[in-house]
Amino acid sequence: MYITRRVHFNAAHKLYNPAWSKEKNEEVFGKCANENWHGHNYVLYVTVKGEIDPETGYVTDAKALHELIQRKILDQVDHRNLNLDVPFMKGKICSTENFAKAIWEQLAPEIRQGKLHCVKLYETENIYVEYFGD
Repeated sequence: MYITRRVHFNAAHKLYNPAWSKEKNEEVFGKCANENWHGHNYVLYVTVKGEIDPETGYVTDAKALHELIQRKILDQVDHRNLNLDVPFMKGKICSTENFAKAIWEQLAPEIRQGKLHCVKLYETENIYVEYFGD
């Protein structure tokens, strides 16, 4: 059985590899390497899998899952600059792929009922990534 919680947030970032020149970053990342940043209206889906608890009827407590996502992710990233303001993104290229993996790493150890199955992160309505762990 699977249960999914959907949340949305806004954040700014830029794609930039500090080992490269400005020109190479612009060549590879285009306008996403803009020195003045750019933002997205992200949509995050967090899916937990497990057996249904016969005493509660839950795979996991949806309220507890929402509170975990709020505390570990939304409070850290909403209306923030991913490159500058988010400790779990420090030292990483802020691609959607790296961001989804970092979100997984924040949530997976904290899931108490069931097991984290998938982090799906929409950067725009046309592009998203899914991460299922290593």
